[in-house]
Amino acid sequence: WLVRTARRVPEAPALMTGTRVDSDYARFVRRAAAIGASLRDRHGVDPGDRIGVFMTNRREYLEALYGAWFAGAAAVPVNAKLHPREAAWIVEHAGARLVFVSEDVGAGLGEVLPEGVELIAAGSRAFEAMAAGEPLSAPAAMGADAMAWLFYTSGTTGRPKGVMLTAANLHAMTFSYFVDVDPVEQADAALYAAPMSHGAGLYNFMHVLRGARHVVPPSGGFDASEVLDLAPRLGRVSMFVAPTMVRRLVERAKADGRDGEGLRTVVYGGGPMYLADIVEAVEVMGPRFVQIYGQGESPMTITALAREQVADRAHPRWRERLASVGTAHSCVEVAVTNEAGRAMPPGGTGEIVVRGASVMAGYWQDAAATVEALRDGWLRTGDLGSIDEDGFVTLQDRSKDVIIAGGANVYPREVEEALLEHADVAEAAVVGRRHPDYGEEVVAFVALAPGRRLDGGALDRHCLARIARFKRPRAYFEVEALPKNNYGKVLKTELRRRLAEE
Repeated sequence: WLVRTARRVPEAPALMTGTRVDSDYARFVRRAAAIGASLRDRHGVDPGDRIGVFMTNRREYLEALYGAWFAGAAAVPVNAKLHPREAAWIVEHAGARLVFVSEDVGAGLGEVLPEGVELIAAGSRAFEAMAAGEPLSAPAAMGADAMAWLFYTSGTTGRPKGVMLTAANLHAMTFSYFVDVDPVEQADAALYAAPMSHGAGLYNFMHVLRGARHVVPPSGGFDASEVLDLAPRLGRVSMFVAPTMVRRLVERAKADGRDGEGLRTVVYGGGPMYLADIVEAVEVMGPRFVQIYGQGESPMTITALAREQVADRAHPRWRERLASVGTAHSCVEVAVTNEAGRAMPPGGTGEIVVRGASVMAGYWQDAAATVEALRDGWLRTGDLGSIDEDGFVTLQDRSKDVIIAGGANVYPREVEEALLEHADVAEAAVVGRRHPDYGEEVVAFVALAPGRRLDGGALDRHCLARIARFKRPRAYFEVEALPKNNYGKVLKTELRRRLAEE
């Protein structure tokens, strides 16, 4: 795709830092091809080998990825927020021959890596020598079943697992984006404000294929003011963000009297988007938002809620639809099943399962986990939800997050939605606490709006006006902010740890 685009529009801006153009497509493809040649000829990388990428967001990220693919290798993007020992475990488990790093996160990696694994820092003399060398005349052949991206899960319940994504998986993800999420044109700009090791980086393919711009913000991450400043200067900006980032973007836009000028499409996913938050987002910034639901095992491609549906207020059931994650992507089938694996009727709650062209080949070196996750061709997501008669999927919670209080299931998201309707509450997360009689009881962690004080009685009355009595929290804990990982997901494991310490 990169070669094809570089031939078609060689002078089109490709890699940018803020508003500065670092490379056009001719330079981008040449540097990537030269990195690929160096990997093959000087570093002994063969097709099928693994190449680690342990970097914060920067233009060299894409050069390293495409350099690996020129050599026929699989890229192993590693979360830049991991401790060097955690990153080293992934590198060793993947059997990576070489790791591209950025100096801000890679400094400690060399001390804990297995012997024989090379480290090359972005921007270093070694990296620039690779990129300036003689380029490969063509990429190594890569079949549809070849592993192209080895994605390691967050590992919240143990060691992370390596999700094997093939070239065919990435093709399906890319093509369905154009159908289900957003068309892309050469004039567009992909802004990498979320980590390139995950969803934001996966969205590079659509923009490479169309010859669009790839922009890393000068900060290298997400800063709401920076995004709102850059967008009108760049124009036609698309970006992938977590729901918590949408909230911060909207709050900044409100405070500055802005409406998101220059932002064409904001795709959100990776965690629960609360109804009140997305309603306000559309009110403040207009119809710029698209929701997707996916997992590493079916990257970015389980369901989508189109911008027209996110902005619709005319449909009689618009609130229900807006609280959903949309309908199945065009490359997959989605169903809800009970514990026996049988399909649930419309509206019935069960585990969401998915099958289709984007679903992973399996877990790297973990046959048992692969068998557990893939049943009769269906990926078991571990997420609980329902599908209505029109095909709209509504998520409840991860199965491990459901609270069983006195034999009754309590879905934390329902309680969190109620709490967030209270003017005093800025953020809320609900977890279960052990109870000697009921097994578990509901407790809530809340971050308050500026100038507000925690009033448990007021929150109780508010909840009882909206949800059943057995679902209301039995205790409230005030926090300055909810703990989140690098992708904006609330870390409920951390909240449970705090409860255990209590």
